[in-house]
Order: sequence, then structure tokens, then C-alpha cells
Amino acid sequence: MPRVHSAAGFGDSGEISRVAWSRRRATKSSTADSALEDVLTAARRGDEDAFRLLYRDLQPKLLRYLTVLVGADAEDVASDAWLQIARDLGSFRGDVDGFRGWATTIGRNRAMDHLRHQQRRPVHGTVDDVAEPAGPDDTAQAAVDAVGTDAALALIATLPPDQAEAVLLRVVVGLDAKAAAQVLGKRPGAVRTAAYRGLRALAAHLDPPGKTPLE
Repeated sequence: MPRVHSAAGFGDSGEISRVAWSRRRATKSSTADSALEDVLTAARRGDEDAFRLLYRDLQPKLLRYLTVLVGADAEDVASDAWLQIARDLGSFRGDVDGFRGWATTIGRNRAMDHLRHQQRRPVHGTVDDVAEPAGPDDTAQAAVDAVGTDAALALIATLPPDQAEAVLLRVVVGLDAKAAAQVLGKRPGAVRTAAYRGLRALAAHLDPPGKTPLE
């Protein structure tokens, strides 16, 4: 697998721990996803407005993920992916979470094809490019809140490729371990472990001096 370019702690079980946003986001996500189920059904039947809503929901997350994989070519790769998503959506079977995983898999496959075609590896960022130390707020919270920023994406890019992709799929795209595992062709436990390690590394970089990560 190609290395990725230039993460929130997980508990011993591999699930996100001691992060207040987890419950809040789960509630918001559940409500939003319930509304999107009808949108997905309509989009599968050819409703263009519904398809645009699906695009608006996923595209920002997918683009961040692809940016870490292929850098400045992410927009082009995402466009190719959405052409295939639009073409094949009528044959998709599943719920909104399944759609996100399915669409992300298409995006990842397109990115891998692109890298093979270019015969190059992504350019890595460096930790020095990234960040000022976090303040006294909970480090895990700061790590997750920062993931959507360019600086955090650059930091994620310095992780080993398995950790970087696991973090991106779990935290940025919002897939659960099972869906992320399907995208990567791995077992859920392996994805949980990789995300755990990657997020601890990110939290350590964001930690103020003298404080133990995820303390």
C-alpha cells in the first residue's frame, strides 16, 4: 500500500474514550442520518436534488481524506469518484452509513489508481509544519476538534499509513470500525488498534509540555 501524505484517545477496547464530543455527536449524527435515509432513497431513484444533499454531506469529509492520500490532486480524484458514485448509486443497497463507506471505498480505489498511474508516492508533511501546543483544555478533545483543519491533516500525514487512514476514516469521514475495515480490507480490530495508536500520537503532539497524553 502506498504511504499517505501530509489524531482523541481510544480506550483499551479501542473505542473512543474520555471525549465529551462522542455522545453529543452521536446524537446529532443519529438525527441527521435519519433524515438522510429518505434522501438516500430518493437519490437512488434518480432525484437530483437528493443526490446534491448526499454530496454536500459527504464531499467535505471525502475531500479531506483524499487530500491526505493524493495531495493537490484530491479534487480531481473526488470528481472521478463522484462520477462513479452517481453512475452506480441506483444499484447500491444499504443505509446512510453504508453509503458513506461504499462511496469512500470508491474514492480510495480511485486514489490508489491515481497514485499507480502517477507512479509516485504522496509528499509527506512534517510535524514542524503543524501546530502550536494545545492549551490546558482536554488534549483528546483538542485533537479531535483540530482534525478538520489543514494543520491537523498535515500532522495526520506524518503517521504511519495504516494509522493515518484509520484516523481519517474513523474521525474525519465518521465511519465506525466495521465500515472503515471494509474500506481498507482489514478486520475491525486492526482498524481500532491503528486508530488508537494514531490518535494517541496526535494527542501527544498537541499536548502541552509536561503533561501525559490523554491524562
